[in-house]
Amino acid sequence: MRIISGTHKGRKIVVPKGFNLRPTTDKAKEALFNILANKVDFKLTRALDLYSGLGGITLELASRGCLEIISVDINPHCTDFIKNTAAKFNMQNVKTITSSACGFLHNNKKSWNIIFADPPYDIQGTEKIPDWIFKNNNLTPGGILIIEHPAELTFEFVDRLIERRVYGRVNFSFFM
Repeated sequence: MRIISGTHKGRKIVVPKGFNLRPTTDKAKEALFNILANKVDFKLTRALDLYSGLGGITLELASRGCLEIISVDINPHCTDFIKNTAAKFNMQNVKTITSSACGFLHNNKKSWNIIFADPPYDIQGTEKIPDWIFKNNNLTPGGILIIEHPAELTFEFVDRLIERRVYGRVNFSFFM
């Protein structure tokens, strides 16, 4: 896993053994950030990374200069890893929270310019994420919600879906 661009471009994120997670591939992450770079000014962006896992998206957002990134994962080993890596890279714009995504959104009334959600592919309820976010007004007007999901899951029923992109086994659905 590496940081694609920004102040830490090319920096490798060394993951200790024992983490059995599925990080977003570098190829898919690079494609995602090429799309976002044409839609947002990272230096004016507040971002939320749900189901953040090892923090590849969080650390990429921080490297690109986002004002604030909140990284949420239910696994304290993940949030500790992200917190320690951000500190090692001197990324003061990263805050980690150990919580379920649903619990965090239910108890939080803030809104973000970018929300990225990458739940485990086998978790139940992924299709409810847009409802949670839009009903709670967690996305700023003009903000972007991106959900990474398996190919068999579609969001065609969600009014605010604007596009779906596929990069190998990685599927991104974009909502506004």
